[in-house]
Amino acid sequence: MIPIKSERDLRIMRQACAIAATVLDRLCQEVREGVSTWDIDQAAKRFMAEYSCRSACYKYRAGGLRYPNYICVSVNDEVIHGIGRSDRILRRGDIVSMDVCVIYKGFVGDNTKTVAVGECSPETARLIDFTARSLEAGIDAARAGNKVGDISAAVQRVVESGGYGIVRDFTGHGVGRGLHEDPAVPNYGRAGTGPLLRSGMTLAIEPMTTAGRSGDIIFGDDGWTVLTSDGKPSCHIEHTVLVRGADLPAEILTVPLDWRNGETVEDMRL
Repeated sequence: MIPIKSERDLRIMRQACAIAATVLDRLCQEVREGVSTWDIDQAAKRFMAEYSCRSACYKYRAGGLRYPNYICVSVNDEVIHGIGRSDRILRRGDIVSMDVCVIYKGFVGDNTKTVAVGECSPETARLIDFTARSLEAGIDAARAGNKVGDISAAVQRVVESGGYGIVRDFTGHGVGRGLHEDPAVPNYGRAGTGPLLRSGMTLAIEPMTTAGRSGDIIFGDDGWTVLTSDGKPSCHIEHTVLVRGADLPAEILTVPLDWRNGETVEDMRL
């Protein structure tokens, strides 16, 4: 069964997602030449402590391994699950994907953004732009009465129109009390297929794209980091959204607080 969130659930989820988005927004300000991916991970740890939440990634268990860091920091040809390291120093022109998942009062907020260190090449900037556009298309298709395949097909249509590849080995997913809930939300598929979308479902929609058309991946030696098989750049962008009515677009839950002006979770109007 795909969980349907109650109004109480959604009140807390909005808070969890706002915190996740705020941590991510603040981390984007930390991305600059000369900073290590370990520095970014440790900044995330500090920010999470400020908001009284914890990382959903830290010690996450998969395939007999436990993820060692607080967020996933993936650079250039690293698609997802990159591990922050003190010897991985960001250089001008790199692109960095930061996947921030937090747990707050028992609910998960999950979001990702890919940003450039300084300015990246026009070709890589175009990859990021098309990935963002594909996410927008997927969110627009996340309406009650549609099916998961409508989201998948919308994402795929935009990505492939740009001439880019789609990573098919990993998908978006439901999110709520667990980091990964039903349903799986692939970034490719056929419209009108898959589970029916109902009001109250919360989904993490997350296109993972590659500059190469194949979308093929390999695993790094650490057992976690996923890389493009051809060494070309990858982009990953994600929002947690709430499915509403058939005539209403999904609500994006991962919207940051106005942290620069001191807004807190308690200030949110729910």
